[in-house]
Amino acid sequence: MARSSAAGLPIAGRRGNPIAGMKDTGTKLSSALPLTEVLVVADCWQAEPDAEAVIHRAISAAAEIADADVGEAELAVMLTDDSGIQTLNRNWRGIDKPTNVLSFPALQPTGSATSDDVARMLGDIAIAYQTTRKEADDEQKPFDHHLSHLAVHGFLHLIGYDHEKDDDAETMENLEQEILAQLGIPDPYADRVD
Repeated sequence: MARSSAAGLPIAGRRGNPIAGMKDTGTKLSSALPLTEVLVVADCWQAEPDAEAVIHRAISAAAEIADADVGEAELAVMLTDDSGIQTLNRNWRGIDKPTNVLSFPALQPTGSATSDDVARMLGDIAIAYQTTRKEADDEQKPFDHHLSHLAVHGFLHLIGYDHEKDDDAETMENLEQEILAQLGIPDPYADRVD
């Protein structure tokens, strides 16, 4: 999998958020925290009717296994196409090409705001259908396995994991492997040539 994410982008809560304001055609699950809203904004995702359920399952497993402090937190996952993610990638990272997944961690409120004032936003994840489909096909992986991996990868960025340094990358990849194993998904890095 190509390592592509936009961890650390400057957004504050929902203001300036690249996903806020998108048409919500997804559903909210209110069972497990964090509250994950899936927004389907590209028709190409109709080819994968289970995508929302795959996302919810992956995020729930990641939150549990990563032992993240995500109580009463919210995040949004936008299922878009290559054109939509290319726009996000260009606008937020200065890279004018599509990618598989982007993560936009939310800046936490400072000052007098309390947890009763506003829901704690973890941030947003965007996943592009065509790039995800091509990678899954090229790597001969089931689409839902690759989609799960990208959702987990994006979520881990939202809770502070990164892969800029080798040690951090190893920590993050090991956690991804553990989470995906819990979901019954083989190690996505097993065939990688270093």
